[in-house]
Amino acid sequence: MAETLVVQQADKNGKYEELLPQIKSLVEGETNRVANLSNVAAALKMTFDFFWVGFYLVESEQLVLGPFQGPIACTRIAKGKGVCGKAWEMNETLVVPNVDEFPGHIACSSDSKSEIVIPIVKNNSVVAVLDVDSNQLNDFDHIDATHLTELCTWLGTVCF
Repeated sequence: MAETLVVQQADKNGKYEELLPQIKSLVEGETNRVANLSNVAAALKMTFDFFWVGFYLVESEQLVLGPFQGPIACTRIAKGKGVCGKAWEMNETLVVPNVDEFPGHIACSSDSKSEIVIPIVKNNSVVAVLDVDSNQLNDFDHIDATHLTELCTWLGTVCF
């Protein structure tokens, strides 16, 4: 069955407010985690034209690449390494305006300029992170952090 997203708002906040209920509707009723995370990544990429959107899943004390949209990515990331590993270690959202200025940044692509990483928590443990990259500097703000955190909190309850 084909699914269609309808996002008509021009501003970022409005786009999130239209998109998130549609993502929830798309995911609810489907039990396959890969299918759900794949559709979430696709919906975010389609709506915002982000450079890269994807998930890293915690597996044996590493983050392992999960469903994503965008260019080829790093496959495994150690806890505390790069933006994703640091967000996992700290269990907090990290907004990085310029990845070249982030200590220990892992450059999966030299085209990535800014990044936001949001932990997904289940039973008080980080089980995955949502990683969103932009090819523009300073592309993420409190609007992204607020809405993507809401999305990830919900994903922790329905996908893990």
